Amino acid sequence: MTKIVVTGGAGFIGSHIAEELAWRDYHVIILDDLSTGKIGNIEPLLSKENVEFIQGSIVNLPLLQKLFRGVDYIFHEAAISSVPRSIEKPLISHEVNITGTLNVLMAARDNSVKKLVYASSSSIYGDTPTLPKREDMSPNPQSPYAATKLAGEYYCQVFRKVYGLPTIYLRYFNVYGPRQDPDSQYAAVIPRFITRASQGKPPIILGDGEQTRDFTFVKDVVEANILAAQSNSIGVFNVGRGEKTSINWLAGLTIKLVGNNVEPIHEEPRPGDIRHSLADISRAKEELGYNPRYGLEQALQETISGIRR
Repeated sequence: MTKIVVTGGAGFIGSHIAEELAWRDYHVIILDDLSTGKIGNIEPLLSKENVEFIQGSIVNLPLLQKLFRGVDYIFHEAAISSVPRSIEKPLISHEVNITGTLNVLMAARDNSVKKLVYASSSSIYGDTPTLPKREDMSPNPQSPYAATKLAGEYYCQVFRKVYGLPTIYLRYFNVYGPRQDPDSQYAAVIPRFITRASQGKPPIILGDGEQTRDFTFVKDVVEANILAAQSNSIGVFNVGRGEKTSINWLAGLTIKLVGNNVEPIHEEPRPGDIRHSLADISRAKEELGYNPRYGLEQALQETISGIRR
């Protein structure tokens, strides 16, 4: 049976990847230190014979060396994935996102892993005005988080060229869906909007709300990861929906779907945030066969149902 490790596998995106792989009957090892991941995200999987859970950190290299023995593929999702938190605490973001990723790569190399799929971020493009964002554009990180993700990409590239470890890195664009934590201090905009609107409170928009994002449903991200592992492709790929949505429009749609009559309020913009983001996903479509299936309204309704449960 193909053996797979999902780092950060009890987190938001990682748990969805682990779930899909488990139901496809792969042997799935979930590694998570539970600093932001939750056992509740993977609890239905723990009774399956083909799923193991290991509580541990990617900063622990001896643990990774042991865990990766006989492993075929690694989906590296573990990270401190928050721009505000990286601005507030850059050192811990560096330790987990850069040193931790280097540990994962070394253990993968030493155990002859067939391929590593690395979760990168669209934040590395920064606030360059050119849209859509293409993989060949010059990086322009605007936060410590973005800098750590770019460093991880460079390490993946180096390990591929120097050590022959096949690596592929996916630049996620504003992923959302069920299990995204609405209570976190650093919660993303969609779960925050849903939670406040469900409580009859006005969604809070940072800035004028005319900034745009390419919101990508987590199930499309899962499919992109599996296609990336199965393909012979290496290097960098954008993973988005390929459509831009303003925050004002998103707030209005969320209020409509939740069914509470509230008006958004505006506050000061957040340091490190970019103005516009939109993915060119043509490379992923052509080389990986990636084709996002979920439109925003359908997926947002599914997200609302998941958060309200």
